[in-house]
Amino acid sequence: MGKKKTAFVCSDCGAEFARWQGQCSECKAWNTVTEFRVPSVKTSPRSAGTTGYAGVVEAKIQTLDEVNLESLPRFSTGFKEFDRVLGGGVVPGSAILIGGEPGAGKSTLLLQTMCLLAQSMPTLYVTGEESLQQVAMRAKRLGLPTDKLKTLAETNVETICQLALREKPAIMVIDSIQVMHMTDVQSAPGSVSQVRESAAYLTRFAKQNQVAIVMVGHVTKDGTLAGPKVLEHCIDCSILLEGSSDSRFRTLRGNKNRFGAVNELGVFAMTGQGLKEVNNPSAIFLNRGEEQTPGSLVMVIWEGTRPLLVEVQALVDYSQLANPRRVTVGLEQNRLAMLLAVLHRHGGLQVADQDVFVNVVGGVKVNETSADLALITALVSSFKNYALDKQLVVFGEVGLGGEIRPVPSGQERLREAAKHGFKRAIVPVANKPKEDIEGMEVIGVSSLNDALEALF
Repeated sequence: MGKKKTAFVCSDCGAEFARWQGQCSECKAWNTVTEFRVPSVKTSPRSAGTTGYAGVVEAKIQTLDEVNLESLPRFSTGFKEFDRVLGGGVVPGSAILIGGEPGAGKSTLLLQTMCLLAQSMPTLYVTGEESLQQVAMRAKRLGLPTDKLKTLAETNVETICQLALREKPAIMVIDSIQVMHMTDVQSAPGSVSQVRESAAYLTRFAKQNQVAIVMVGHVTKDGTLAGPKVLEHCIDCSILLEGSSDSRFRTLRGNKNRFGAVNELGVFAMTGQGLKEVNNPSAIFLNRGEEQTPGSLVMVIWEGTRPLLVEVQALVDYSQLANPRRVTVGLEQNRLAMLLAVLHRHGGLQVADQDVFVNVVGGVKVNETSADLALITALVSSFKNYALDKQLVVFGEVGLGGEIRPVPSGQERLREAAKHGFKRAIVPVANKPKEDIEGMEVIGVSSLNDALEALF
């Protein structure tokens, strides 16, 4: 009997090493290199048609004009917000990975989707973390139709694929990939090798049999998907279900999509009957009080393929500490530090002895630079204790020289604001429309001083 080979793999980036080391030399992460055993060449017999990759069993060389370009028809999940994040629906043969915090609603969303799809196509729901009785109880509590959804409680990947070949489902859910295991891999479920090999096996099965597979993945304490980084590389679509425990709203965000736009955002509300999609998320994030307070302002951000109106709040107050605090929720803290420096240099506002707190209402995370001008405006409003017009909307990028730079899709942002009843807008001069928007006054500014003069 030959000696079993071992390898050491970083769980964050997937880099392999000949021996164990405390720090990964590729991604510089500490204590992420773990040992796993390399499967032997003699493996257990697998089901027919699972030796190739990307749906090709017998590989042959072709020119691009010989490739069949007949597009596979997508099918809807039954949720418009879910379809939006997926790029228009589920592509047959695609591998989808959905992650999220415990209790975010991953299993609930997928169970609702599968029960709806089971009425019109063959489906299979595979659970490895719950018993079939627990799944049935949750479906009954949510009032879902359960007469046609086929379920399976199994954690062995080869067994699951063999049963799926017999049932021939159009879509299959694996809940979750961290509890799945393969017979050939001599390590515990959830280890680097098991997760990687199980995901690769399921991805091959999906492409060769035109079965859409949705895999549920756990997340780490910092919110990233657990397991090796190659897990996200081998699948076609990676989406994340986000939501805090004190809010009933959940956001479904796309991180990777080979069949559609990335960074799409879908909004759901958690109710007693499961997740309900929110068709007009701007109306939720604009649930403001009757009295306008200083430091509160509405901005228009761009999420995926649609504009979204959210409220940003700033509080600037005298600090009793030697090092004033800079706290951001929903915005990047380094961006705030940069904008405070620009505000001091080009706006003449000194906040070095002030505590600064910034919050984006509704739990939305803003990553784009179009929020710069709105954030600076909210900071000045709070510092001067001056309440802004409730019907005002602001967006634009602020440069280090105090200039206001244009942002993409400015016309669509203004139309979305006008649709929600906003009467006045402060935007970069390059984003000012050539034709007037009915019922809205649009003011174009080219510098930070121009913007502050127009507002205060």
